[in-house]
Amino acid sequence: MAASQTALGNRVSTVLARRLGGELLRLRDAAGLTQPQAAQVLSATAAKVAKMERGWVPFRDPDVVALCKLYGETDEAVVGGLLALAKLDRERRKAKGWWQHSPDAGSMAEYIAMEDVATKVRTWQLSLIPGLLQTADYARALAVSDEFWQDPDDIERVVAIRVKRQNRLWSDVPLQVHAVIWEGALRQEVGGVAVMSAQLAHLLQLADMPNVHVQVLPVRAGGHPCIVGPFNVISFAEADAMDVVHVDVIGSTVWVESREQSAEYSRYFDRTARMSLAPRDSIDLIDDIRKGFQA
Repeated sequence: MAASQTALGNRVSTVLARRLGGELLRLRDAAGLTQPQAAQVLSATAAKVAKMERGWVPFRDPDVVALCKLYGETDEAVVGGLLALAKLDRERRKAKGWWQHSPDAGSMAEYIAMEDVATKVRTWQLSLIPGLLQTADYARALAVSDEFWQDPDDIERVVAIRVKRQNRLWSDVPLQVHAVIWEGALRQEVGGVAVMSAQLAHLLQLADMPNVHVQVLPVRAGGHPCIVGPFNVISFAEADAMDVVHVDVIGSTVWVESREQSAEYSRYFDRTARMSLAPRDSIDLIDDIRKGFQA
């Protein structure tokens, strides 16, 4: 689904609700039941079930439990995962985060909201330093190179949003970040030599934090599972909550919302991480590249 968040009247379709609705739709189809049959057990209408399955409305725990029972899903881990998603979605809808008052967040608003309730982000980047690890000058150079941003004030607001996201790294419950970066992204001269030198120095400082884990995939690694493009796997505190995946594509944002596909992305990430340099060796390579920008 390309849209990260869409609205219909007073209802909002969120990533977490669509993920949960999709899982319940899968269970209903497997059980051979119709929306009217599901509605009957909820004392609701088929239209409400349709809205639930499309992620338009928040889920009550009793409704999730009742539908799982109707569909014959008795696995406690599966039911627990669905309940965890329902809880996360309710919390996400109630949140009054700073990004809600920032129209410049644009299509990133839903991603920032997800990042705000996440406990861990695994990010694979093929051509850029991950957003959570960028300096303001690096982010500014990227915005300047994008034809979409013409007004200098707009660019500064975009940079401010990028920098403000990084507060999660130092929060009371700091976000855990595992970044795997292709070596070519470290050598790409974004903003000039001085900007890149400072960016790589900043990356080294962050890599020294206990909640930031940085690995570099060297160019000599050759073909690898994640060669097609970048993505982020977002994880949550609830033990049974299922990961969601955010994929960057030109001109739009794509959320991977099925259990099987998100698990596949996790496997891709883990396999690519195993092909990458160990953290200590990655830091040495980053420092060597940084010194090259100073020469």
